[in-house]
Amino acid sequence: MKIAASLPVWTIVAPVAAWLLLAGKAAGLGDLLGGAYILLLAAGLFAGVLAAVFHAEVVAHKIGEPYGTLVLAVAVTSIEVALIVSLMIAGGESTTGLARDTVFAAVMLILNGMVGICLLAGARRHGEQTFTQTGVSASLATLAAIAILTMVLPNYTTTTVGPVYSTSQLIFIAVVSIVLYGTFVLVQTVRHRDYFLPETAVDNEDVHAAPPPANLAWRSGALLLVCLGSVVLLAKSLSPPLEAAVIAMGAPKALVGIIIAAVVLLPEGIAAFQAARANRLQTSLNLALGSALASIGLTIPAVAIVSIANGWTLSLGIDVKSMVLLLLSIIVATLSLGNGRTTIMQGTVHLVICAVYLFITIVP
Repeated sequence: MKIAASLPVWTIVAPVAAWLLLAGKAAGLGDLLGGAYILLLAAGLFAGVLAAVFHAEVVAHKIGEPYGTLVLAVAVTSIEVALIVSLMIAGGESTTGLARDTVFAAVMLILNGMVGICLLAGARRHGEQTFTQTGVSASLATLAAIAILTMVLPNYTTTTVGPVYSTSQLIFIAVVSIVLYGTFVLVQTVRHRDYFLPETAVDNEDVHAAPPPANLAWRSGALLLVCLGSVVLLAKSLSPPLEAAVIAMGAPKALVGIIIAAVVLLPEGIAAFQAARANRLQTSLNLALGSALASIGLTIPAVAIVSIANGWTLSLGIDVKSMVLLLLSIIVATLSLGNGRTTIMQGTVHLVICAVYLFITIVP
């Protein structure tokens, strides 16, 4: 994407329109217009996603890698965490499995869907792509540790009957998650920043173009947060009619969580896809794996605090079927990203696992 000296009008209009649609829904226009307003909300959501991707590219181009991908990952996940916490507080103890379901869906969609699409799209256009293996290996090691400790181990502890941790165990795991994610961010941005940079410079004008002016980058940063906020709130507004449609089709309610997670991850997914097609696979993997790490590393401590403060029992352990798919995903990702080179084979394998995950969710 070539960045101009000023922001396109549509990238400013899109988030404004999205927030106006949210205000209209709060004012009762949704009840008045019915299905037509739902279509408007959906259109506003996707416009907000596209605008968010544009502003994320501007910010990333200004501050460079890997800071740009980190900004988008943390921004999206922070708003996602705020949404989950607000839903938990509003729904009470009946929503204590919401964080687990959302985080697991995000990890599976990122590790298989997002990574698979990026590998396949990049390899289809460029044949074989390369990346810095040391950075990806560090990401996968951290992701495997946090995922197993937060979503698998609770099923096998004995202080309390699974799939839950005792209060002391939950506090300890929350601290461990913060330590692991904080150390990863330190390594990514300070200690070993070169691990997350391409081994060789990519020859395209997007990478070598002059960075945008500081005032333009600041405006894009602010508009990025506005866009992401509208995307999450619009996804929340669309969840009731979506849930009704899923139930009408006879599909499990878990499908609603997957669809909402996919919508929330759209800005990062599109940005990662565009980077892979531009032969910047390192940036693409930084976005994908960084999103998965931020999703677990920030969500679990936040919901742990909410649960402990309200005296709720937080369900974290996933079922046996989900454990098998999670372990398979981690093993395959470790093998497919283990030599610094990818082809369409790796992308196909990841997408097949994603398809199995979605099919098994619908037809358990």
